[in-house]
Amino acid sequence: MIIYLNGTFVSKEEARVSVFDHGFLYGDGVFEGIRAYHGKIFRLEAHIDRLYDSAKTIDLVIPLRKDEMAQVIKDTCIKNNLNEAYIRPIVSRGDGDLGLDPRKCPVPTIVVIATPWGAMYGDLYEKGLTAVTVSIRRNSPVALPPNVKSLNYLNNILAKIEANYRNADEAIMFDTNGYLAEGSGDNIFVIKNGVIATPPTLNNLIGITRAVAIELAYTLGVPLVEKNLGYFDMYTADEMFVTGTAAEIAPITTLDGRKIGDGKPGPITQQLMAQFTACTREEGTPIVD
Repeated sequence: MIIYLNGTFVSKEEARVSVFDHGFLYGDGVFEGIRAYHGKIFRLEAHIDRLYDSAKTIDLVIPLRKDEMAQVIKDTCIKNNLNEAYIRPIVSRGDGDLGLDPRKCPVPTIVVIATPWGAMYGDLYEKGLTAVTVSIRRNSPVALPPNVKSLNYLNNILAKIEANYRNADEAIMFDTNGYLAEGSGDNIFVIKNGVIATPPTLNNLIGITRAVAIELAYTLGVPLVEKNLGYFDMYTADEMFVTGTAAEIAPITTLDGRKIGDGKPGPITQQLMAQFTACTREEGTPIVD
């Protein structure tokens, strides 16, 4: 594996950052998860825009232009001879001291990793995921905005730990007001009487795959609304699914031990999954120009 690190390409074994990097010390930094399919990087521009928006929110200046970052991402895939990949660009605050002050970190650290990636949930795309609602609440937008894809993922990890103890594939989090937020690593949709509903993005990440699912719903002529949702909406749903770069579009068929609908991936979810697969075949920025 060849990794981009601060302007050079190095082996996995040589890819090291300082223990004084504030990304390591404090989770002070941002990242993206991006997929490449069939030699093309899916929604690259949208991912880069989100990376830079996250960085701007935490007052972190990325020392590369967006087009330069895009080229680094493509070059990392080329160096690893990858046509199908999961790509992780990371920008941390950089090397500093043991204090919190980001002004003590003059040069950000930039890392890009590209690795082979298949279907995250294996045969569960046909069977459906088992999910549980968890006690951990999603970070409040007034504390750490969920729209910042930051290196501090402890909120999500604590939710995932609770799901692990309950033998579930995914954790479903609510916000501090009791509204449905998101999964440990994905956005949530419910379907009732042919209408798709999803929470507004104030209390969850503005997902790239979420946006694709919304576009596909409109293409298919399926009504879709953004509104606050709760337990009732999930327990009474006909279908339920999650979206994410790693997860793609994945059905949830069991929640808190209850069947969603008939306990099988529903027809609208299956349509969206098929359309998403077709979309990833057709769209994307070529890795090799």
